[in-house]
Amino acid sequence: MSTANEKQIAEKIRSQYTERKISKLDELKELDQRVKCPAKVFAYLFGCVSALVLGTGMCLAMKVIGDLMVPGIVVGCVGIVMAAVNYPIYQTILKARKKRYADQIFALSNQLLHEESKK
Repeated sequence: MSTANEKQIAEKIRSQYTERKISKLDELKELDQRVKCPAKVFAYLFGCVSALVLGTGMCLAMKVIGDLMVPGIVVGCVGIVMAAVNYPIYQTILKARKKRYADQIFALSNQLLHEESKK
């Protein structure tokens, strides 16, 4: 290994142990994640559950699990409805969280933009 590669590796390892100062941009990114993460988690979980409900209904309707065609159709329709309302619910959660954190995000982004325009 060349000495240049060794220096890069040493600097990379060293940077992992140095205390990093949190900038305003890091705070802004963290706030953005705080807004979006709960809505994404809900959408993924609710989507998985709705897919499982739909699949269970299909198995019942096709008589794979039992001889329950009519309840299987009902359960499958419930799964379809759940999958169909997943995105509107996601949008509603995201809009509410954006409204809650909008003031903080605007204040922090304005500070960053004004600092950059002064440079």
